[in-house]
Amino acid sequence: MIVVTGGSGKLGRACVKDLMEHGYTVTSVDLAPPPGQHNPPLPGDVTFSRADVTDFGQAMAALSMIDERVEKVTGVVHLAAIAAPGQATNHVTFQTNTVSTYNVFEAARQLGIKNVVWASSETVFGIPYPNGPAYAPVDEGIEHPETAYSLSKLMGEKMAEQFCRWDPEQKIIGLRFSNVMEPGDYVNFPGFDEDPRSRHFNLWTYIDARDGSQAIRLALESDIKGAEVFGIANAQSVMTKSNDALLDEVFPGTERKRPLEDNESLIAIEKARRMLGYEPKYAWRDLVKS
Repeated sequence: MIVVTGGSGKLGRACVKDLMEHGYTVTSVDLAPPPGQHNPPLPGDVTFSRADVTDFGQAMAALSMIDERVEKVTGVVHLAAIAAPGQATNHVTFQTNTVSTYNVFEAARQLGIKNVVWASSETVFGIPYPNGPAYAPVDEGIEHPETAYSLSKLMGEKMAEQFCRWDPEQKIIGLRFSNVMEPGDYVNFPGFDEDPRSRHFNLWTYIDARDGSQAIRLALESDIKGAEVFGIANAQSVMTKSNDALLDEVFPGTERKRPLEDNESLIAIEKARRMLGYEPKYAWRDLVKS
């Protein structure tokens, strides 16, 4: 049994679908049911339970047993959060995200659940890059939170390190997802070329929700021990102009860690490729009719 917190969200829905298609028994835990959910569930519906994981008691219950819906949990995917900067006041964003993440990590520890995957964020790389990126492509060595939201995500990464120090058999993998997109979003992508600054805030990157789900599943299935963080993005940028030209125009003077391919992601995904076997499958250029 895999419990997915935040399973009704954009990435959560794709994650639940992917796990179920790969044979996993899944329970979604959220404050709102998945769109179109039937009560009682019909065949093909995910089992859903309402719980607020900012409350430790509810987090414990969600990962242990809710009636007979949740039992024998072998893995947790923690996606529940205030999903982006500006969606709530700073203190609410920081409190919600850090407390919910602590509660899930601590509940997993107390219940002996050794396999946790959670959503960190591309914002930890420095978004919105007020002074430009530290270097390009950005990678997991960068910790430059610029908002309460990104600080909350970095705190989650630091908590994961300590939980895994306490228990060397624990696995907590943080995935720094780029901006999550669904197929219906791609109709807007060709227009981004008109203004390089329209998507400069995250270095012109994105992640298809289905590829994000692939990364989650691979992280769950990996035999990694300890705390690890991975940048997760598509292999391509949203632009047709070369990366060097974009950086020279928008972020002049940016250090290149290595020669850049014209349209590669400026969030490095080499670590995820090497350690998880991650390979993006859904490129926007293949899904938009020319």
